[in-house]
Amino acid sequence: MLPDVEYPATDEPRMLAGRYRVGELIGRGGMADVHKGVDIRLGRTVAIKLLKPSLATDPAFRTRFRQEAQAAARMAHPTIVRVFDAGEETVRDARGNEVQAPFIVMEYVDGVLLRDILRNGPLDAPEAARIASGLLTALEYSHRAGVVHRDIKPGNIMITRAGQVKVMDFGIARAISDSSATVAQTTAILGTASYFSPEQAKGETVDARTDLYSTGVVLFEMLTGRPPFRGDTAVAVAYQHVSEQPAKPSSVNPQVSPAFDMVVLRALAKDRYQRYQTAAEFRDDLELAASGKVPVQKKRDAFDAALFGDAVTSPTPTEAALRQLADDDQVVRTQSRPPVLWIWAGVLSVAVIIAALLLWTFNQKPTEQLADNAAKVPHVAGLTVKEATNQLDKVKLSGDFTQQSSTSVPKGKVIGTNPAAGVIASKGDTVTVYVSSGAKAIDVPDVSGKSYDEAKSALTTAGFALGKMTQVDSATVAANVVISTDPKAGTTAHEGDTINFTVSNGQVTLPDLTGESVQQATSTLQDPKLGLIPDPEPDPSCATQTGAPVNHQDQAPGPVPQGSTIKFTYCTG
Repeated sequence: MLPDVEYPATDEPRMLAGRYRVGELIGRGGMADVHKGVDIRLGRTVAIKLLKPSLATDPAFRTRFRQEAQAAARMAHPTIVRVFDAGEETVRDARGNEVQAPFIVMEYVDGVLLRDILRNGPLDAPEAARIASGLLTALEYSHRAGVVHRDIKPGNIMITRAGQVKVMDFGIARAISDSSATVAQTTAILGTASYFSPEQAKGETVDARTDLYSTGVVLFEMLTGRPPFRGDTAVAVAYQHVSEQPAKPSSVNPQVSPAFDMVVLRALAKDRYQRYQTAAEFRDDLELAASGKVPVQKKRDAFDAALFGDAVTSPTPTEAALRQLADDDQVVRTQSRPPVLWIWAGVLSVAVIIAALLLWTFNQKPTEQLADNAAKVPHVAGLTVKEATNQLDKVKLSGDFTQQSSTSVPKGKVIGTNPAAGVIASKGDTVTVYVSSGAKAIDVPDVSGKSYDEAKSALTTAGFALGKMTQVDSATVAANVVISTDPKAGTTAHEGDTINFTVSNGQVTLPDLTGESVQQATSTLQDPKLGLIPDPEPDPSCATQTGAPVNHQDQAPGPVPQGSTIKFTYCTG
C-alpha cells in the first residue's frame, strides 16, 4: 500500500516553485484537487492541479505524469485548456519521510462544467450539437498533434460564461495507463465506465476513434439526460459497452430527430472501423443533423486506411492458396508468366471501368419522392409563430403551439416540434410546436453569511448558473463566507442567469505604521475596517522623540489574518 502524504498545514498562503500562490479549492476529482491560484511573477490568475497523495508517491507515475504534462503544454488551441507549467513540491508523508508531489499550473477558465449543466436535464438539440462540435474541434487538433485524450466525459468539458467549449486534461489519462497504479486507483482517476469505448473496456490498444466513441456517449447524454448504458457496477457498464447495442436517443427523448439518431449510433459502433474515422467527419455529419438533413455514410477512403490500417479479415481460400504459392519455393510452376503487354492492357481496362463508374456515380442526383398524402415536417426551430405557421401550411400540416420555458431560445421563437423536423407525416396531421416563453423568473435567494459551498448549492438548486467569485478583505466576516451577490438577494432574475459572488478572504491589509505616533497607530489598527489588536512596546535602545513615533512593527505591511495582534515599538531611551 502506498503511504499517505500530508501537505503542509499553515495559515500562510502556500507557494509552489516560489511563484504560484495556492488559493481556494475550486474542483476535486479522482486524480487531483484543483485550486485557484495566482502566478505572482506574471500577475495572472491560474488553476493549480495538485496530485492525489496516493499517486504522488509512485516514482514511475511521476515521471510519466511530467512527460505528459510537457506534451500537453505544447498544444495551443482556443478549445483546449492550456498547461503553463509543471513541477514537484517536497512534502512529508505520514511517516515523516520527504516525497515529491507533482503539480500542474493551467489556464484558469471562468465557467461551469458540462457535468453540472447536465444535472438539470437534457439540452436542446442545437445546443448539444454546438457543444459537441466544439469538443470535436479540440479533438481534431489534438489528434493531428498525435495526442489521444482517452478520458472524454462531461467532467472534462468546461463551458465558459461566453459559451465557448474548453476541453481539459489532455495527456493526463495516458500517464495513468502507463503507471504502476492499481486498477482501483486507475478507475478512480478515469472516472466511471459510462464513457469507455469497447476497446478500453477490453484492455485493447486505443487510437483517435476511441475519443470519438466517448464523444458519442457525451452527445447521447446531452440529448437524453443520461448515458446510453447504466448498471450497478462499473464492470456491468463496461460489459454493455462491449456486447450490447445502445438505444436510439429518440426512444428516450422523443424530441430528438432521426438525423441525430443516425449520428449518435454511428459514433457508438462497437467496431471502430464502422465509426467515424476522424473528428472532422463526425463534426460534418453533426452539423448536417443540426440543420435538419440526414447524413449519408461514406465509404472509407485511402486516408483512413493509411491512418488506422485496414480491418483484420480472414483470408479466403483463394487468397490462402496464392499466399502459399508466393511463399513456397518448392512448388513448380507449370505455366509461364503472361506477356507484359497483356498485363498493361488488363490494368488499363480496369482503370477505364473504374473511371466510368465514378463518373456515373457523381452524376447521380438524390431524389426524394413522397406519397400523395405524405408530408415532411419542416424545420421551424428558431422561427416566430407566424413564420412556423406559414411553413406548416405549405406542406398541409396543422400546428398546435405550446408554451415552454427555455434558457437558450429567445422568447417567442420556436424551440422544436413533435414529431421532429424531417419526420414523414400525413397531410392534415397536427404537429405540436414548442414555443419559448423565455427563461422563468426567479427571486435571487439571500446566501450572505453562508459558506461558499453552501451558497453555490443553494443557487444551483434555485436554477441559476454560478459566475465569478471575488475575494475581498473583511474584518468581521470569516474566510470563505459570502458577503454579497450580484444580482443582489431579493431581486428578480431569470432561470439560467449567472450569479457572481463576493466572498471574504479572512484577511485585512495592514498599513505601514512607521512614523505614526503611538496614539495614531493604535487608532489606525482599531479602526472597524481593520479590527486589529495593537500591542505597543517601548524601545529603550533609541532616544525619545516628540510624539513617540513608531520605529518598528513586527509584521510587514500587506495581508494579515483578521483579528491579528500587531506589535510595534517606539523610542523611550
